[in-house]
Amino acid sequence: MTLYARFAAHLDDVLDTLTAADVLPLGIERRAVTVEPPRDPSHGDLATNAAMVLSKGAGMKPRDLAEKIAAELEKREGVASVSIAGPGFINMTLTDATWRGELSTILDLGEGYGRSQLGQGRRVNIEYVSANPTGPMHMGHCRGAVVGDALASLLEAVGYAVTREYYVNDAGGQVDVLARSAHLRYREALGQHIGEIPEGLYPGDYLKATGQRLAHEYRDAYVDRPESEWLALFRKEAVADMLVMIKRDLALLGIHHDLFSSEAELQAAGKPEAAEKWLRERDLVYDGVLEAPKGETPDDWEPVELPLFRATRFGDDQDRPIKKSDGSWTYFGADLAYHYQKAQSADELIDIWGADHAGTVKRIVAAVQALTEGRTRFDVKLVQMVRLLRGGEPVKMSKRAGNFVTLADVVREVGKDVVRFTMLTRKADAQMDFDFAKVVEASKDNPVFYVNYAHARVASLHRKAEEAGISCDTADLSLLDTEELALVKRAAQFPRVVEGAAAAREPHRIAFYLYDLAGEFHALWNMGNDNPERRFLLPDQPGLTCARLFLARAIGQIIRNGLALMGVEAVQEMV
Repeated sequence: MTLYARFAAHLDDVLDTLTAADVLPLGIERRAVTVEPPRDPSHGDLATNAAMVLSKGAGMKPRDLAEKIAAELEKREGVASVSIAGPGFINMTLTDATWRGELSTILDLGEGYGRSQLGQGRRVNIEYVSANPTGPMHMGHCRGAVVGDALASLLEAVGYAVTREYYVNDAGGQVDVLARSAHLRYREALGQHIGEIPEGLYPGDYLKATGQRLAHEYRDAYVDRPESEWLALFRKEAVADMLVMIKRDLALLGIHHDLFSSEAELQAAGKPEAAEKWLRERDLVYDGVLEAPKGETPDDWEPVELPLFRATRFGDDQDRPIKKSDGSWTYFGADLAYHYQKAQSADELIDIWGADHAGTVKRIVAAVQALTEGRTRFDVKLVQMVRLLRGGEPVKMSKRAGNFVTLADVVREVGKDVVRFTMLTRKADAQMDFDFAKVVEASKDNPVFYVNYAHARVASLHRKAEEAGISCDTADLSLLDTEELALVKRAAQFPRVVEGAAAAREPHRIAFYLYDLAGEFHALWNMGNDNPERRFLLPDQPGLTCARLFLARAIGQIIRNGLALMGVEAVQEMV
């Protein structure tokens, strides 16, 4: 058991003791009780809000309850002292031996350090990317792809059973445009002169390969046939090719989905009708007329009766149509059915959406709440677009893609790991600049470099120790001093950071933590520049060297564990 988990268990035992002594009432709610580092390190090593949270239920003043809790905590092994601050916050200072023990725990657990069973096997479906299957992946999709994939890894690390899903929007008008664009390239492949790509079709060269394949397979069978005879076929063929391209692009980022769900197949299977029936049986869909849009005059507006979902019952601004006047499903109607399907096999749902979809969040949250009768936790994480720069100047678009910079081009230039790490260096809903020059810069201002440099330094230490013939099967960790134990204290926060990031659905917290950890490691390393006695390798002091090597090895392990959650490989040396 890791240190924070162990002391949370100690606190729980203390509260059980006080309950048995009738200080606390039986069954008092403890979920808001925390054990965490104090905001001011001078106050101690750990702090708990237990007295503040439980005092009302106990019918006591917070400070009075704090005194009783503190008296019990002082009896616990590993606690050097306990103090009470302000109205009732409890601070604990731990013994140095306790922190040295956590260093051993890090090394013993290795890749398992930071993993837990917080999720208790709950099934989580994470839908991310879900770009329209009309072309290669571009950088507009990249950030959501990385955030979703890192979040999936994070939730798996804390004990959730995760399904990574991609929703293929292959039933809308955009795939008809794709089919027409592919037909144009098909005619081109058969030798016809097509001239400039007409406005409204996809202009990218990436469809030439599809056109050539279709020309080889169908010859000239559909050259002069009416659209009604080839549209469905070309739509199916072109979407299949686009999915191959999309999967290949995602693989460059190390992203692989468990499930690709087709909107067209969803509709063909009657899922929207099933969802509508379920909702009507509960009076959550009714036939009604929408209000005229603001600014419309009676002459401009013709009221039409449509099936409406009672979204206002669940906090939305207005009820929402699930079908259009021609009887086809609205995007919301199809999306509602898709979430209804997902909820059948998941305890929790998470959607990663671009920030341009912010306006539809309320209605789909309302739909999921209705369809699951409030049983399924549903989070929508909005991801802001990324602005591409090169030395501060906007990057030109890709001619091959038609009107955007492809993900593949970016990954090939700077590498998968640089792209993935950079996408997690800011909160997902914050604006981001991706400057090709800065993301490969060797400086403290570049988190990708700074964290990797820390791991490379650790790796170099072990190489140099081996070259010097220094072998450390064991180490006397009591030789570590205050500055070195301060680094252990930062390292020990990793498991709680992982759990906190998972609970908040915020994988960027891992990147922030690694940057801080790397900074403290670099600071300790740099002490050796001015004072040779502070260096990690001291051949004439093998005991101290081994203790410091054990410390470095633990830091390297945590960096690798954190980077693995981000889908990034730790480097062994800087080139």
